[in-house]
Amino acid sequence: MKISTKLLDELIAHAKEEAPNECCGVVAVDLDTPSAVSPRATEVHRAMNMAASPLKFEVDGKELLGLIDAIEGDGQELGAIYHSHTRTAPRPSQTDINFAVNWPGVEWVIVGLADGEAPEVRSYLIEDGLVREVALEVE
Repeated sequence: MKISTKLLDELIAHAKEEAPNECCGVVAVDLDTPSAVSPRATEVHRAMNMAASPLKFEVDGKELLGLIDAIEGDGQELGAIYHSHTRTAPRPSQTDINFAVNWPGVEWVIVGLADGEAPEVRSYLIEDGLVREVALEVE
């Protein structure tokens, strides 16, 4: 996925604001991107972590569907689900892998805030239980 510095900064700011709990939300992408080209992020939509936990996130189904409807209503599509890891590196946990079963083709962007270090952001495709890191191209 291609993402502007401004949108990436929004993800990181959300993660820092919610710490020590995980944050979560979704990223909209341009629907007109050719399939051979990385999709371009257009908007970040914050969601509420109902779990309010440093170990997991949980999004209300109605809220998530509402965000997706709004994205699609604007002529865009869901490109990524994002969340933070406040205690570990930004790699998908088994919980993330299990949840991703419902979202094939959607990237998983994780903001790592472990040990008070500078935030590290990575993106993954998780399909059929297999995790593959994909480029997060900052523009």
